[in-house]
Amino acid sequence: MHSFKVAGSAGLVALAVLASPLALADETGWYGGLNAGRARASIDDQRITSGLLGSGFATTSIVDDNRANAFKVFGGYQFNRHFALEGGYFDLGRFGYHATTVPAGILDGNIRLKGLNLDAVGILPITGKLSAFGRVGVNYAQARDHFSGSGAVNVLTPAAEKRDTNIKFGLGLQYAFTEALNLRVEAERYRINDAIGNRGDVDMVSVGLVYHFGDKSSAPVARAAEPVTYLPPPVAAIVPPPPPAPAPRKVSFSADSLFAFDRADITPAGKLALGKFSSELAGTEYQQITVTGHTDRIGSHAYNLALSSRRADAVKNELVSTAGIPASRISTRGINGAEPVTKPGECVGTRITPALIACLQPDRRVEVEVSGTR
Repeated sequence: MHSFKVAGSAGLVALAVLASPLALADETGWYGGLNAGRARASIDDQRITSGLLGSGFATTSIVDDNRANAFKVFGGYQFNRHFALEGGYFDLGRFGYHATTVPAGILDGNIRLKGLNLDAVGILPITGKLSAFGRVGVNYAQARDHFSGSGAVNVLTPAAEKRDTNIKFGLGLQYAFTEALNLRVEAERYRINDAIGNRGDVDMVSVGLVYHFGDKSSAPVARAAEPVTYLPPPVAAIVPPPPPAPAPRKVSFSADSLFAFDRADITPAGKLALGKFSSELAGTEYQQITVTGHTDRIGSHAYNLALSSRRADAVKNELVSTAGIPASRISTRGINGAEPVTKPGECVGTRITPALIACLQPDRRVEVEVSGTR
């Protein structure tokens, strides 16, 4: 009187899935996962109509509920790149129909399908991350039927249950995001026996994740023996002594060639002399320049010290402004005639006379010493 016949299109769905860029990892070892998707059953409305007609009811309409949410939880062991054994629990969901009859009445029927499966899985690697796979196995399904009637329809057996073993098969693709985590898309067909003597197929299309257990990165890697290089004992090197420090370069300018008598501003002739000295110094590596101003013994100690210091500063300023020598590299000092170059007894007398001034001319000088030259 009331029956189900379920059929699907696993071949067409599998062909569509094969076009997806997904993969099956080629790792070996234990794995587990979860798939979720949709299941579809074809309800045999003609047989329902015939059953009602045999009981004296004409059918005016039948509304089928032939799609349901479905899922499966699975685990398995992959023996090599091409073969795995997988088992799990599946729930294909609930399907049903709603039939309206004459004499006036309603017949409702539904079936709930779930069970266990064990499959052999063949794997075909396509790329390093993408593989196709096919499966064939058995399913042990529990089918629970429920029927209810109203109006003129009276249901004699409102519930029935059956557990049976049948075949199942499927196709899919799997893509390895990492060595451990993979994405799976597949289409499967389950052969089902319901509780009232009907047999048919339920198709499920699903997407899921697969996790491969174990540390894939810890596998030992054979390494070639590293070559041993013999190093001879070190030989004491003979280190030559450092070169002697360069001798300082010292130039003495007559004060009369740079300044007017008893003055500290450089004359034009003095500027030319210092310019020539600067050009000779160009390209020379040096560390420091020391400018020392000297006076003769004529005059007071304080006056001579101030004059010699001003003259030394004037020479420094000329070298900085015209030759571009950094001021930090030039030091100055003044000496009040305490370091004469004339010999004792060479210039005698205490009266300031032109002859004495001329005799002491060598003592009036500016010395420029360049140290660390190379």
